[in-house]
Amino acid sequence: MDLEALTAARRDEWARLDELSRARHLSGPEVDELVTRYRAASADLADAKTSAGRSIQSDYVSTMLARARLRLTGTPENVLRQIPRFFALQLPAALYGLRWTTLAIALGFIAVVCAVAVWVSADPALVASLGSRAQLEQYAENEFTEYYSENPAAVFAGQVWTNNALIAAQCVLFGITGIWPVMVLVQNAVGVGTAAAVMTAFDRADVFVLYILPHGLLELTSVFVAAAAGLHVFWAWVAPGPRRRGEALAAAGRALATVAIGLVFALGVSGLIEGFVTAQPWPWPVKIGIGAAALALFLVYMLVVGRRAHLLGETGDLTEYEAGTPTLVAG
Repeated sequence: MDLEALTAARRDEWARLDELSRARHLSGPEVDELVTRYRAASADLADAKTSAGRSIQSDYVSTMLARARLRLTGTPENVLRQIPRFFALQLPAALYGLRWTTLAIALGFIAVVCAVAVWVSADPALVASLGSRAQLEQYAENEFTEYYSENPAAVFAGQVWTNNALIAAQCVLFGITGIWPVMVLVQNAVGVGTAAAVMTAFDRADVFVLYILPHGLLELTSVFVAAAAGLHVFWAWVAPGPRRRGEALAAAGRALATVAIGLVFALGVSGLIEGFVTAQPWPWPVKIGIGAAALALFLVYMLVVGRRAHLLGETGDLTEYEAGTPTLVAG
């Protein structure tokens, strides 16, 4: 192949490709033209390299093609610039999509706790099966409250954060089974209900409520959200809708990862409240007020900011550029 002849024959076409790749704005027809000329120049480059190897002409065309490719595909967004979008749009939208499932889980959890507490506390034989009277009295009078102050606040907050994060992680990682999140929730509900029953049996129900509420409002809500996210992945597998099952699972999984990152912060806040607030000798309205304020902020973020992000078309998933163009389906 005569490279000089090829350059003379394609010079105008390459110049047009270079012009389109440098343009600030392209119309629909111009984008189509850019794709067509990109393919033609790619064929020219292949011919030139096959016949003559590397040359000035091939380097020139290669540079133009690289510029055109960036124009067609875009460039990755700076990670630091993605952070505001994540917290302002992606995370609240993902949380908003879980609102009804979270509410159903919360109501179910409370129902199980109340049922277990009433059932066990009303039957002395069941209470006695939990341990000797001396052991149970020691738990009700001392151990339950001392649990919140027996370790330094910072250490205790870290332990609580780790434990709650493990529970949430189980709901998230094994949510696709559809069974594991339910099992984790039931186990914890039975445990909380049993503790409430023991405290009630020794006339310490008020102490139980007062020590649980400051941190438990946000802590349990975070666990409910984690379980809801896990169950949504399971449902995407069971009922993918018009999408292929793999695509539905991938979208749900990416939104789930968004929620998981957000829960790290929510559980961190609840851990700080449990470590630094619950055991303090402050008036109970102050301590419960702090927990209620933390929950209120979370709910505003989830429902108000989340609804705004949802109306803007956000789902908690990655953008099409980040995740790749999905397969179009009918219906």
